[in-house]
Amino acid sequence: MKSDRLLSILLLLQTRGRVPARELAERLEVSVRTVYRDVEALSASGVPVYAERGRYGGIELLAGFRTDVTGLTADESRALFVLAAQGAHAALGLDAALGSALRKVMAALPAPHRPAAEATSRRILVDATRWKSGPGRAVDLDALRDAVFADRRLRLRYRHSGEREPRTYTVDPYGLVAKAGVWYLVADRRARPRLFRADRVHSARLLDDPVRRRPGVELADVWEVLRRRVEERPDGLEVTARVRRARLDMFLRMHAASLAAPVEDDGEGEWVTVRLSYGVLRAVRQLLGFSDQVEVLSPPEARAELRAAAAAVAELYRRGDEGAAAGTAGTAGTAGTAEMARATGTAGSMGAAGT
Repeated sequence: MKSDRLLSILLLLQTRGRVPARELAERLEVSVRTVYRDVEALSASGVPVYAERGRYGGIELLAGFRTDVTGLTADESRALFVLAAQGAHAALGLDAALGSALRKVMAALPAPHRPAAEATSRRILVDATRWKSGPGRAVDLDALRDAVFADRRLRLRYRHSGEREPRTYTVDPYGLVAKAGVWYLVADRRARPRLFRADRVHSARLLDDPVRRRPGVELADVWEVLRRRVEERPDGLEVTARVRRARLDMFLRMHAASLAAPVEDDGEGEWVTVRLSYGVLRAVRQLLGFSDQVEVLSPPEARAELRAAAAAVAELYRRGDEGAAAGTAGTAGTAGTAEMARATGTAGSMGAAGT
């Protein structure tokens, strides 16, 4: 909208001083002619702005025309420009709004703090996604976001992990949470807290009914309950294993959530002992990803589970190799039969000719 563009021009000029018209046009994604028309509109409304032509010209406000917000410290100014999980703004459709908001904040900062804030925005970057997380399923947050902001109930078609068909739920949303690059909907279902991964939502529809949240309960409160429910699992199977020291760092990065106790490493020997905790016995199979770099020492049922899993993998590949070998042999046999037929036919022809 033109009003938003005029405000953006004003704030950019307050922040930067003299700015070439072409730079303003590129930032605002309009033509240079539009920029000059907007400058005329600002001037007509009483803003002391003027354009100076020439090689070093540009558009500028009269000295002293600015609005400062006092009371912010230098650290507070820096904190405003450390933006965690920048991809979150794009997922919520707020990327453009973020850029506009930062321009407004920069213009409102006390002049002595602006250099520190600008340096922070260029020198600090927070990327909340995990390494090698792989391409994820496309997530459409529009309906979830609308329900959260409109305080409306939500009808979900949601597929749980390990299930093929989605289920239908009517929920009362508290809000959205982005954790390690994954979006979650935090909501009540029948007045009980539930957590829904956004990438498992097949469809979401806003209902006409207003949301029914528990009195006095906020998003942060519900998230804390759900987070602790996930992280503080009930006592399950405790496993003692040893890890080759050369692979210890990678092992700890990948299995930190399963550690039952801090790792005590004296820096000696080829192996380091670790203690792990799993909710179910079958979960120990994930250790096979480290092949012979990890050995489970106890309990016996964990070792037996890994032996059975390794044997099943070996059998799968043995059958695959036998099938491939049989196919190769069959092809060779067919070729041999054809060759014999050709040889027989040739001999018969020779005999007939001789006769």
